[in-house]
Amino acid sequence: MRVGLLGGSFNPPHEGHRLVATQCIRRLALDAVWLMVSPGNPLKDHSELAPLSDRLAAARAMMDHPRIEVTGFEAAHDFHYTFDTLSFLRRACEGVKFVWIMGADSLQSFDRWERWQDIARMVPLAVYARPGATLRATSSKAATALRDFRIGEEEAETLADRKPPAWVYLRGLMSAQSSTAIRARRGAGAPSAN
Repeated sequence: MRVGLLGGSFNPPHEGHRLVATQCIRRLALDAVWLMVSPGNPLKDHSELAPLSDRLAAARAMMDHPRIEVTGFEAAHDFHYTFDTLSFLRRACEGVKFVWIMGADSLQSFDRWERWQDIARMVPLAVYARPGATLRATSSKAATALRDFRIGEEEAETLADRKPPAWVYLRGLMSAQSSTAIRARRGAGAPSAN
């Protein structure tokens, strides 16, 4: 089984998250994507973080798709770092080929993640383009360090079968939506984008 892991706060989830999940299913030839709603990103301010139960319910409603599963298991296991999540999943799901999916904006700060180099050695990475982030993402510290392990988009379907480190940068359909912008509009009294 080939499973993409898409983690994040999803505060709130939006069509851009669904687009990334469905595009990665198709372009990476995945059997499923597990959308992992985190208890909170250690690198972000939690002052505007909605309760986990609300974010899970909203993500399940938004991701209505037979091959996308929404889970809050990181909170149930008290995981705060991707390295811990991946270590657990690799032990618990022996034989599953995992791919970590992140937006280009996350690649820009990937070198600040706890044990990021170990993460890159644990699972292949799929980086999905975000509007305006390509140049900063592909020239980031992590992208530069992993430059020799990048594969071309035409080989994306092989990513799950590759021994890490391996990564691909996927360009294509994009959404300009962002959770930050949605929260800002809600705070200003504008109608919800959902």
